[in-house]
Amino acid sequence: MTTAAKRLSALRADMAALGLDGLLVPRADAFLGEYVPPSAERLAWLTGFTGSAGLALVLRDRAILFVDGRYTTQAAAEVEGGLWELRHLLEQPPAEFLGAECAGARIGYDPWLHPAAAVERFVASGARLVPLPANPVDAVWSDRPAPPSAPALPHPPAFAGLDGAAKREAAAAQLRAAGQDAAVLADPHSVAWLLNIRGSDLGHTPLTLAMALLHADGRVDLFLDPARADAALRAHLGNAVALHPPAALPAVLQGLAGQRVRLDADVTPAWFGQALRAAGAEAVAGEDPCRLPRACKNAVEQQGARAAHLRDAVALCRFLAWFAQAAPMGRETELSAAAKLLALRAEGADFVAESFPAISGAGEHGAIIHYRATPASDRPIRPDECYLIDSGAQYRDGTTDVTRTLWTGPGDPPAELAERYTMVLQGHLALSALRFPEGVAGPHLDSLARRPLWAAGLDYDHGTGHGVGSFLSVHEGPAGISRAARPVPLKPGMILSNEPGFYLPGAYGIRIENLLLVRPAAGLPGQTKPFLDFETLTFAPYERRLIAPPRLTAAERAQIDAYHAACLDRIGPLLPADAAAWLREACAPL
Repeated sequence: MTTAAKRLSALRADMAALGLDGLLVPRADAFLGEYVPPSAERLAWLTGFTGSAGLALVLRDRAILFVDGRYTTQAAAEVEGGLWELRHLLEQPPAEFLGAECAGARIGYDPWLHPAAAVERFVASGARLVPLPANPVDAVWSDRPAPPSAPALPHPPAFAGLDGAAKREAAAAQLRAAGQDAAVLADPHSVAWLLNIRGSDLGHTPLTLAMALLHADGRVDLFLDPARADAALRAHLGNAVALHPPAALPAVLQGLAGQRVRLDADVTPAWFGQALRAAGAEAVAGEDPCRLPRACKNAVEQQGARAAHLRDAVALCRFLAWFAQAAPMGRETELSAAAKLLALRAEGADFVAESFPAISGAGEHGAIIHYRATPASDRPIRPDECYLIDSGAQYRDGTTDVTRTLWTGPGDPPAELAERYTMVLQGHLALSALRFPEGVAGPHLDSLARRPLWAAGLDYDHGTGHGVGSFLSVHEGPAGISRAARPVPLKPGMILSNEPGFYLPGAYGIRIENLLLVRPAAGLPGQTKPFLDFETLTFAPYERRLIAPPRLTAAERAQIDAYHAACLDRIGPLLPADAAAWLREACAPL
């Protein structure tokens, strides 16, 4: 037996002892975030799949792994094909599979690892969902790492813009207006934003993994190991925030009998609804009161984002100048190039970490949408091929995320490649330049970035844009520019990515990404309602060797030239002489 087969066999034996026909194993921890600590990597341990989104369904004689379009190629390479069947998470959702294949079957699940909304869909499938008091994977994972234990840290108002008391009062006012007594904050991003705290529990997101209970009078119960809160943090939190060990959570919920408690079914584990109802409280559906305010950055956070992106652009342009010289010689690899960019970023003020592991993909690896180079997969970046670098950083005043697709040279790229790069660029430009009325949501804009590709019968299997936090997660809700995103109207202060792409498996990948800040648009004569537009935060030139000018309209050429002029104006004076000379050439008018 292979290691993967042994793990699957051990899990099935545990399932049989529990009288289960199947078990759901999501890529999640109790905080339901995109990124999880090593102690919660149950899906990777069981399947070998290391992507950030997926779900396994283990049956007595079958095992199915559901992943989305970002990870189909990666999953096929990472999991053992004889053990696992692959399904598309969106095109063949697990709930539909349960309804078609598992009606009446006893399917176990850990109620801490699934949001209430997902459990409702599973229940509606016709399978008999069985909440489990302990996770069967943990019972067979003998060398499971310890959970994070680093101290929580204050995030001062100089970066946050508002103090915790003001945020707590505004969030509590939402509860009072709705006639609710309290709200469960199961998302650590909301806890971090509300209380102005950060941490290092995750490698690339500056979070302390903690939950909280917000009361309508502004008090907060924070569930965090007291050993992780020193005197400075306790003083920062103030007397209105009571600290409890996580084990006290069930007892505190018992004290809410008769109260109306808000639960956000999309971001709260199903366990909370079950526990509150058992305690005699009324669980009321409603959005996390911190989620939308967190997404709408205040003036201090917006200025911090601009400053962070300026420093990030200096590092990125220095990297691009270096790469232009190094790439044609073929001496660098995917890992060495990513390490070079990280080293340049680390020189910037207030740099803390990468905002995610860099996606450094040469040639065919660029077609794996969320490829991650490892010592085993690392390969040379060869002359005359595509190289995709998607990377970002966490600075104390902002979070960055940027993608550029480069041509290594020294020869010219194939005409078809340049045509497709230009189509992707045209979609990117269209979204950047858009004016739209208030009330428009991200899903309404997704098709604009796809239009040039659609006209050629091409597409890409991921969303066009995601929200970005302020020294928080590089992927932030509730807004997104995607057909699959919730129709949340875009509002001033939101930061979203603009990243259309095209991927030819086995050959190359193209993606172009800038971050955009939503802002009120200047009024026009005769305008009858408020409009919004985007401020571009990212400054780094596009790959001019991959641009096919005959495809561009005059307006698109002018837009590219104006963007490049802004890059040169803002970043050029901050660069050393050799990089500044490269930037002048890269930003010359088309």
